[in-house]
Amino acid sequence: MNLKNTVIGIEFGSTRIKAVLIDNAFNPIASGDFEWENRLENGIWTYHYDEVITGLQTCFSNLKKDVLKKFDQKLTTTGAIGVSAMMHGYIPTDKNWNTLAGFRTWRNTITGEAAEKLTSLFGFNIPQRWCIAHFHQAILNKEPHIKDLAHVETLAAYVHRLLTGENVLGIDDASGMFPIDSTTMDYNRAMAEQFLDLTGFDVTKVFPKVLVAGQNAGKLTKEGSLLLDPSGELEAGIPLAPPEGDAATGMVATDSIRLRTGNVSAGTSDFAMVVTDQKMGVHREIDMVTTPSGQPVAMVHCNNCTTDINSWVNLFGQFAEKAGFDIDRNRLFSLLYSISLEGKPDCGGLMSCNYYSGEGVTDFDGGMPIFMHRPDNLVNLADFMRTHMMSAMSTLKIGMDILRNENVKIDKIFGHGGFFKTPVAGQRILSAAINAPVSVMETAGEGGPYGMALLAAYMVWGKGESLEDYLDDQVFKGSKTETIMASDAEVKGFDDYIADYNKVLDVEKRSLEVFNA
Repeated sequence: MNLKNTVIGIEFGSTRIKAVLIDNAFNPIASGDFEWENRLENGIWTYHYDEVITGLQTCFSNLKKDVLKKFDQKLTTTGAIGVSAMMHGYIPTDKNWNTLAGFRTWRNTITGEAAEKLTSLFGFNIPQRWCIAHFHQAILNKEPHIKDLAHVETLAAYVHRLLTGENVLGIDDASGMFPIDSTTMDYNRAMAEQFLDLTGFDVTKVFPKVLVAGQNAGKLTKEGSLLLDPSGELEAGIPLAPPEGDAATGMVATDSIRLRTGNVSAGTSDFAMVVTDQKMGVHREIDMVTTPSGQPVAMVHCNNCTTDINSWVNLFGQFAEKAGFDIDRNRLFSLLYSISLEGKPDCGGLMSCNYYSGEGVTDFDGGMPIFMHRPDNLVNLADFMRTHMMSAMSTLKIGMDILRNENVKIDKIFGHGGFFKTPVAGQRILSAAINAPVSVMETAGEGGPYGMALLAAYMVWGKGESLEDYLDDQVFKGSKTETIMASDAEVKGFDDYIADYNKVLDVEKRSLEVFNA
């Protein structure tokens, strides 16, 4: 195998860091991963910086082992590498690139004051998880590290800099740091000047340089190659694509970057991305970000999706183990997801709120999962699983209904992520939520790292084509998709469910007041 005819995508997800090697026919041919989990420390959701390095090295080591096993060949080079990660958050560093505070992830809802002030100042929605909200909140809090702050990075930018020495960022990930002007493909200059006047900080100097898909973002340095592969077998000098956010890689992996296309990524969190030229008012529930090529995207981002489902599946797994049954974890998930389709369209009165953390769309600063039902509701497994599946999509539905009311047009929407791993189940639930057909591509299970690998491939093999044409004509031409539309009864059932769900949010709010008092 000619390793120069391959590329590598590495993505730092919420629960897994994964590296994927693809060939020049865009087929995934090897992979390696590392499982990790965020932790709540002193009221802040975080990952430790040493875990970032350990995870990076472990997933790459496992990729090397997979290549050696499959091809009897050492992975010593590749045509290009791309790094992506969960968007937003806050990594502050000084002028010598020393970190000044722990990594604050997208999951935190501790920047309400800053988000509200900046939204009012810019006339543009600034969600709590955005980097600029974290940065401004630290300024408002008079945190000691601000006096030494020289740079703010996302996780993707941080890792990319360690590998290349370059302080750059792909435009989608940058659009989750600060508003982007799609005519200049850079941070919005007028808003940057407003922030400068307000705080004395120039974000165009503090934040990474913005790059679009296809641009070269530097080369793997000798130090970077040893960081990625401590064995010393990986060559330096490999070109790297602009580091991107997981929203961008999801769009690319589902070929959803043309106007009026969209995708829903559903795992620990879930978000919908719709490429649009529709002018909209300011909605707290809607982010305006971009595609990797810089086109405007309306985004509905929800902090909570499958974590509560996972907890219940784990509980059933523990019961099965105690009962003497050895059930594979993947089979258990598939079984329970599929059973949800046997439930009543409105879940038979069973209700769930899946908030493990705060939720910006519905204005919650904290979370406490709730399952509830009236005394006369029959509790059965099918309705029980369906209520948790529908709860996972409920906050997303609230945001998508706003887009519908704004007349945002969607020609097709794709699903990807763990929620769609079991055939049919996730698709039907999402379709019922948004009252539209939902498609899943045969490569949907590859997810973010595959999307990042495609962006790396585009940089070295794109030959001047637009990213949209490259994906349509080179990567996904003739690809297989499965499209499902929910029944009218399922759509009505979700509408009835969401009416009760909005009442459950009042219970959620009261629960937080009582138990956090």
